[in-house]
Amino acid sequence: MELKQAESASLKNEATQTASLMDNSQTALQLYITAGTSDNTRKAYRSAIRQFEKWGGRLPTDSSVLVRYLIERAGQLNPRTLALHLTAISQWHHLQLIPDPSRTPLVRKTMDGIRRTHGKPKSKAKALRLEHLVSMLSTLHALPDGNKKARDRALLLVGFFGAFRRSELVAITVEDLSWEQEGVLISLPKSKTDQELAGLTRALPYGNESICPVKALRDWLNRAGITQGAVFKPVNRWDQIQDKSLSPGAINGFLKDLGDKCLFDFVPELSSHSFRRGLSTSAARERVDFALIKKQGGWKSDGTVRGYIEEGQQFTENASLTLMDKMAVLWHQHGK
Repeated sequence: MELKQAESASLKNEATQTASLMDNSQTALQLYITAGTSDNTRKAYRSAIRQFEKWGGRLPTDSSVLVRYLIERAGQLNPRTLALHLTAISQWHHLQLIPDPSRTPLVRKTMDGIRRTHGKPKSKAKALRLEHLVSMLSTLHALPDGNKKARDRALLLVGFFGAFRRSELVAITVEDLSWEQEGVLISLPKSKTDQELAGLTRALPYGNESICPVKALRDWLNRAGITQGAVFKPVNRWDQIQDKSLSPGAINGFLKDLGDKCLFDFVPELSSHSFRRGLSTSAARERVDFALIKKQGGWKSDGTVRGYIEEGQQFTENASLTLMDKMAVLWHQHGK
């Protein structure tokens, strides 16, 4: 009898431990599933689902409802946005192990027709050229000395020569900086193209003192007395430094405000992506090696980099140039 009681107690204890392990496994599983999707993607999917439900849709849904949704929203939303909505709805059904209505031939064909009817070229940020950068630096130089001027100078030069995304710029901390004789190494513990957190590093070498991103960065940190935490912080109207990091959206506002001061005619096209497109296309014009451009911007796709290089060289690497030169000779021979 005592043996049976002991065995029963042992089995209960084992069952309790197993249940506890299962609970821990479920917690870990949920954590890993959550980490498998980036925060930005998750936010985009949530917004898409909210818009679908605001329209009157309910989840789970079916293909006939999706077709009506696509037809009614086709004239209101960009086809790329609608495609994102379909992806979000598809993912919801997939995770719930429910048949995905977005994969039916009718839904796909409707979406294809919307793309062909309402599709527009994707708007691109204005690529900052070196002459734009000089104008912006000159405008900053003419301003009274202050914290904001020092920060903006560092923000402009580091953003451009590091080809940083806005999320990367505002996430840089003092702890991410490694000062070397040749310049500074900036570690990126997390990046859009480094979702597995393998780690990325951007190197900024010393340059001419008047346009050196390394000097501008050190001058800002010294002036602001920043020895830890966020490197780029807000500065209020009284030139006081706030004890927090800049928001990603502030980068776009900074570029547009500075563009206005420079009297640029492309201010609406300026955004944080102007840094990355600017660095890559400017480097392409100067015949910088493909691998070096790709490395500095941290691009994973060769196709993306080639697109930027082609854009930067669309006038210098142009079939018309050779033909124009030949035609000029023929024109001269005819005595024109």
